[in-house]
Amino acid sequence: MIDFDELRDLADEARAYIQMSDDKAFALRAIVISHDVVLGIYPSAEGIGLHVIKGDELLRQILANSNEVGEYTHAAIAVQDREQAETLQALVA
Repeated sequence: MIDFDELRDLADEARAYIQMSDDKAFALRAIVISHDVVLGIYPSAEGIGLHVIKGDELLRQILANSNEVGEYTHAAIAVQDREQAETLQALVA
C-alpha cells in the first residue's frame, strides 16, 4: 500500500532542501544519487500521480519477491506533471 502522506512529506523535505541550497541543481542531484528509489509525485485527475524516476528495477525485484523486502532508501520529488518526471528520469539514466 502506498502511503501518500509519507510521499508528500518526503517531497516537502526535498523541496525545502533544494530551496535552501545555493546550487539547486546540485541539491536535486544529491537527492537522486543518495537514494535507491526516487519517485516523482504530481497532481493528476486521480489525485496524486506517481512516476519512478530512479529504482524501477529494484521495485520490480521487490514486487517479484514479495516475501523478501530488502533495505532500500527512498525519496519523493514534487514535479508539475508526468512529463517533468519522465524528463528527470531520462537525465538520471
